[in-house]
Amino acid sequence: MSGALLADIGGTNARFALAQPDRAAPQLLPDSVQIFAVADFPSLADAARHYLDRTGAAPSHGVFAVAGRVDGDEARITNHPWVISAERTRIALGLQRIDLVNDFAAQAMAVSLLQPADVVAIGGVAWRGWNESGDRTYAIIGAGTGLGVGALLRRDGRYYPLQTEGGHVSFAPGTPEEIEVLQRLSGEFGRVSNERLLSGSGLVNLHRALSQIAGEDPGPLQPADITAMAREGDARCLRAIDVFCAVFGAAAGDLVLTLGAWDGVFLPGGLVPKLMPWLAHSGFRQRFEHKGRFSPTMARVPTLAVTHPQPGLLGAAALAAQFAPATDRTDAA
Repeated sequence: MSGALLADIGGTNARFALAQPDRAAPQLLPDSVQIFAVADFPSLADAARHYLDRTGAAPSHGVFAVAGRVDGDEARITNHPWVISAERTRIALGLQRIDLVNDFAAQAMAVSLLQPADVVAIGGVAWRGWNESGDRTYAIIGAGTGLGVGALLRRDGRYYPLQTEGGHVSFAPGTPEEIEVLQRLSGEFGRVSNERLLSGSGLVNLHRALSQIAGEDPGPLQPADITAMAREGDARCLRAIDVFCAVFGAAAGDLVLTLGAWDGVFLPGGLVPKLMPWLAHSGFRQRFEHKGRFSPTMARVPTLAVTHPQPGLLGAAALAAQFAPATDRTDAA
């Protein structure tokens, strides 16, 4: 089968799927999604070859969304040792073409295909979907293994994703408690970015810092340990999640101000669904809106948790439709 090989590569998982490029309605082929642990493969090419061997697919080109900065032909995964060369990977897989993009360029493009049923509003401002005409600017910020940041612009009926490394901007504390957290993390890391708090490892960092402030040693924990203990009512874990959600809201609001993304902010990422039991009842929305003279404006901006199971792959399918030669598209004349 020809068509496009799609990949969404994070620091923990490599997700693959297939799509038939269709500019009018890009979509994933049914039952084509498979997920592998990146630690199980020495390279992206090995993981992709494993996927192709399992499916028997023979795609003509690929769109690989990677959690790291793309610099020409090369990309480095920020939270994993893989270094990816588009050309070497293309040759290894026998593809005609590979396009490397930042994973949040794909997450941004996915927004263009989402429907209201694919999101849950955090706060009282609903999203009306794509029924409105005119230009639009959306922010995208999502917590998973790392913190991804991007944007989607709609101009004259076309969509333009922005690739950024905004997850690595400096953390700005907003409360005395967060100042203490920053002091603890500064002693450990030197410079403290938002990703040091707003990610899976960031939740662990937050819990450790809060424990140290209380004069306790929490011992080694994983993010899943913290959410599990929070469900059981552990006060320190619940506080770590509360601070996480508040900082997440503040960072999302800052991103809206930076981009002028008055049409909304989307929240994808593997950690967001796990925090949904707490997110809607946390300080997320209050800190999102708390922007001084712009607070009334922020109160009208929707904040939308993405519940679509594979938004990164969906966005890669949209990009594949843009990148594919006209002869490969099902909508070609």
